[in-house]
Amino acid sequence: MGARYTITIPGVARGKGRARATSRGTVYTPAQTVNAEAWVKSCAFDQIGQPLLTTPVAVVVTIDAEVPASWSKKRQAAALSGAVRPTGKPDLDNCIKLLMDGLNKLAWVDDSQVVRLVASKRYGPAPQTVVEIAEVLP
Repeated sequence: MGARYTITIPGVARGKGRARATSRGTVYTPAQTVNAEAWVKSCAFDQIGQPLLTTPVAVVVTIDAEVPASWSKKRQAAALSGAVRPTGKPDLDNCIKLLMDGLNKLAWVDDSQVVRLVASKRYGPAPQTVVEIAEVLP
């Protein structure tokens, strides 16, 4: 069995923002995306160091969204039990892009090494993202 790592990123999940361009044609990444990727990298470094895996990896991502306080107790309970799922922003695929890019050159050399990916959004008691990484060995 290969190396396994689990990273917990506290806070509301963010999606990767689209690249922007200035009126002069210079393309840049929005500051919110840069900051969110830095937060992912910081949390990962604090929890797992810098393993820099070079093998194929499998990744499981679970995003816990906060249950809206304005919902009734019955609907909140349904959300926490999994009967209701979060379908609003941010999009799951954009969150994955941000996580994968944030873990480049730290957990792995490049996110092209990810050969298996399972991702889900659900309601949880506190907003957080849990990323499980495992080496895929032949």
